Amino acid sequence: MLTCLCVILGVAYYTVLERKVLSYTQTRKGPNKAGIAGLAQPLADALKLFIKENVMPHGSNIYVFTFAPALSLILGLALRHLLPSSFSHKYVSWGMLLFFCVTALNVYGTMLAGWSSNSKYAFLGALRAAAQTISYEVSMLLLLLFPAFLLITCSWDDAMRNSFPILVLLLPMSVVWFTSTVAETNRAPFDFAEGESEIVSGFNIEFSGASFAMIFLAEYASILFMSLATSIWFLGSNLLSPVMMTFQILVISVFFLLVRGAYPRYRYDLLMMLCWKSFLPFSLAGLCLILIMGLHM
Repeated sequence: MLTCLCVILGVAYYTVLERKVLSYTQTRKGPNKAGIAGLAQPLADALKLFIKENVMPHGSNIYVFTFAPALSLILGLALRHLLPSSFSHKYVSWGMLLFFCVTALNVYGTMLAGWSSNSKYAFLGALRAAAQTISYEVSMLLLLLFPAFLLITCSWDDAMRNSFPILVLLLPMSVVWFTSTVAETNRAPFDFAEGESEIVSGFNIEFSGASFAMIFLAEYASILFMSLATSIWFLGSNLLSPVMMTFQILVISVFFLLVRGAYPRYRYDLLMMLCWKSFLPFSLAGLCLILIMGLHM
């Protein structure tokens, strides 16, 4: 429970960081009225969302419409049980496989949210999200096997105890991993599930109040966890240096924001071609390279 509360609090202030970073990339101030330097802004936003009326669209599937945001948030928080810590009371020896299973279920929350809304814009956003998430998930998981084979472990705890900065071995693979995580979390420039200029906010257009807040929390919790995964598997974070790990997570999560501020949205066909014709062959080639190196050692 305490871990979930810390995640929600971290997401709240990550939104302030996002708005500040985007505002300075666009030469403006950002939120600075609520509290000191705008630090109370997430509290005001949360209050506004949770006291707002939860509107139910006509013709929607009431039960699935209510269940989909909760499913997204539960899956986003479930990943936090993989977080290695000296205070953990349970050791997950095959944590990477659990990570594969939970990330594979993430697309169901988005699909159910779009389908149950009884809106053509929401349904188009859900179809886009399903195709995008399933496509980039393949290359992302193959790329994650690269550090797992080098460290000879599938456990997040062992990866931190036997840490090594994989980034220095193959920098292009780390860049492809980061790009795949951006696409997997539906962030700009790969935010096709929420294409405001084309499908009017996409799959979450009919959600309001607490339901929208849960979708929002799930998305940003996934971003922070992907930053954590990058820090552990590619930058060599260690349990003995939690301050350094926190700094690495902060830097990686800021890169998510800078990419959003710097690049326009991709065309959808180019997005799919980037995955299937570039990232997937590259990740397979990298995996084969590691297997060949293992056979000759």
